[in-house]
Amino acid sequence: MRTQAPALIPIFRSALQARLLLRVLTDDEPRTITNLARVLGAPEPTVYREVRRLMDADLVTGTRVGRSVVVRPADENPATGPLRQLLVVTYGPVPFLERALSDVEGIAEAYVYGSWAARWHGEVGPAPGDVDVLIVGTPDREAVYDALDGVDSALGREVNVTFVSPERWASGEETFLAALRDRPLVRLTLGHENGAAA
Repeated sequence: MRTQAPALIPIFRSALQARLLLRVLTDDEPRTITNLARVLGAPEPTVYREVRRLMDADLVTGTRVGRSVVVRPADENPATGPLRQLLVVTYGPVPFLERALSDVEGIAEAYVYGSWAARWHGEVGPAPGDVDVLIVGTPDREAVYDALDGVDSALGREVNVTFVSPERWASGEETFLAALRDRPLVRLTLGHENGAAA
């Protein structure tokens, strides 16, 4: 199946390739192809083919451990550092925000919205100037701001946070929230999504 070049940065053959590279180049621990497929929500054979292409280009390495292939950055390649930086400022918000917010209690759901989410979904337009985050739940706001401290520097973009209660989000009656629902959203997977919504 042929896929379009991603609107966030159209130099990659697909959004999956860019997201896969971002995960491999920025995650703290190496991942298996099976784990990458789960995290990226993509079929394992497709992820395997992308990893093979990236290995052929000497951007990642793959080591067989039992029946799994463990994928790591090819750090000896001089292109790896600049490529990592480029991916962080374009595709970085989702994994960086997920890592930052995962331990914050009281978040029921979290989304990226606005121009960055629109580019993520393929809408062509100017590069996003900031990253807008919607927090649904009742977390301590200072805990959220503390968790996000430094993320804007890493991403090279300001991170703006909007808080909304689960009741307001569910009602959909407010004009601003109804407009958000009609535009592209990127849901953050926080692992716990605990607290306010049962």
